[in-house]
Amino acid sequence: QVQLAESGGGSVQAGGSLRLSCEVSGMTDSSYCLAWFRQAPGKEREGVAGINSGGRTIYADSVKGRFTISLDNAKNTLYLQMNSLKPEDTAMYYCAADVTIFTRDASTGLCRLDPRWWRFSGQGTQVTVSS
Repeated sequence: QVQLAESGGGSVQAGGSLRLSCEVSGMTDSSYCLAWFRQAPGKEREGVAGINSGGRTIYADSVKGRFTISLDNAKNTLYLQMNSLKPEDTAMYYCAADVTIFTRDASTGLCRLDPRWWRFSGQGTQVTVSS
């Protein structure tokens, strides 16, 4: 059973930084994708960033150049470094995991950022950015 536990959310002012962490357990397949999604009140869940087991990353246009996704395999922990935060980044952030048969875009080899393809996600951590 895949389990994910996020931490690191909080309240910051615009321009500030936060680092989210996600402990991943139970992922036994060697070919996988990990990702961060977010959901603001009244909005649909959207993909933020993804990383596959080969280390290739993908980012939503809205966070490119500001957010960095990374994976520490020794600690089984996924990170999202968020810099230059904006009020529109305010949302509940979720980490997700799945095998690549479901989550890899066959044409690019990158993880899909469409949440409908992902089966496993955590409970979320709240990020609030004030202006």
